[in-house]
Parts: sequence; structure tokens; C-alpha cells
Amino acid sequence: MIEVLRQHITNRLGKDIDNLDIVLTKFKPIKTSRNQQILTEGEICKYVYFIASGCLQVYTHDSEMRETTRDIVTEDHWCSELISFGSEQPATENIRAIEPCELLAIDRKGFQEMMETVPQFDKVYRQILEASYANSVYRINTFVALSALDRIKWLMQNRPTLMTRVSSKLIASYLGINKDVFSRLKAKI
Repeated sequence: MIEVLRQHITNRLGKDIDNLDIVLTKFKPIKTSRNQQILTEGEICKYVYFIASGCLQVYTHDSEMRETTRDIVTEDHWCSELISFGSEQPATENIRAIEPCELLAIDRKGFQEMMETVPQFDKVYRQILEASYANSVYRINTFVALSALDRIKWLMQNRPTLMTRVSSKLIASYLGINKDVFSRLKAKI
């Protein structure tokens, strides 16, 4: 599992990274089962996760306890509730494994040591932050302007594997569409 992370980092930073082996020892392997809760709103997020295999859902609940999915994160990506992780304040989001996962988790202390030990890792961290921000802003700005059918088309174009990988209910939540409407529109495509 650690070799997947090594490859991920070297693909982004190059092969000549001082102290990479030391950094990799800071990561703890975690295996999850399907539907296992990794973070619950109100808890402090203690880890940043690298997904070696599997798929995570980042979501919130509205006042009527309906789920709204902010993101679906798959292999070779990072996942965390970054505000809680950075500030050590209670999380406002939940993270759940929607299929069995192999994760590599690094805690706050290890993460800070990694940033100090491997200065180039700052580039990877910026990529994590930028990707998370860009994904959220893009979804909000784009989805506000798109019809439900256009949102489905967007997903089929930009993240086609999700259509066969996760449930219709989860995809509908991610797209901000009623599940029945999603099923009806998907049949038209």
C-alpha cells in the first residue's frame, strides 16, 4: 500500500526527494469496510487520508437529516475535513467509506513534520487544497446554472466511472437532484 503513495508523491515531486522514506513511515495503513464511518460531524478530524484503493463520500446533513454529498473521492486522491484538521475544531462534515478502502492516514503532528522534513511536500499540500477548493467552487457555480439533465451529462463527461461505481442515490445527492428524477433522466440518456 505504501508503494502506491510513494509513486503518487514521486509522480508529483520527482524521484530525488530527501527523507521520503522517513516521511512514509508517518503514514498509518487503515483498511475499512463498506459503509464504515471514518469521520462524524462534531468530531475533530485527526487525519489526512491518501486513498490507495476504494472510494470515500464527504457529506453533510441538512436540518431534516437528509444527506448532501460534497464530494466522492477515489483512488490516488487525498481526503480530509481540512478545516477541522487544520484548526482542531469540530468537523462540519462526515466522511464514510462507500466501498472497502485501503487508506494511508497521517495525523496532524506527522503532517507538520512532513512539511518541515520534505519542503517539496508543500507543493503536494497546495495541490490538495487547490483541488478541494476548485472542486467545491466549480460544483457550486456550475451546478447552480445547469439543469438536472445537464448535471448528469457533466458527470458522465467528467467522472464517468462514478456512474457504475456508486449508487444512484449517492450520485443524486452529489448532483443535488432527487433520486427519482435522477433515475428518470438517466434513462433518457
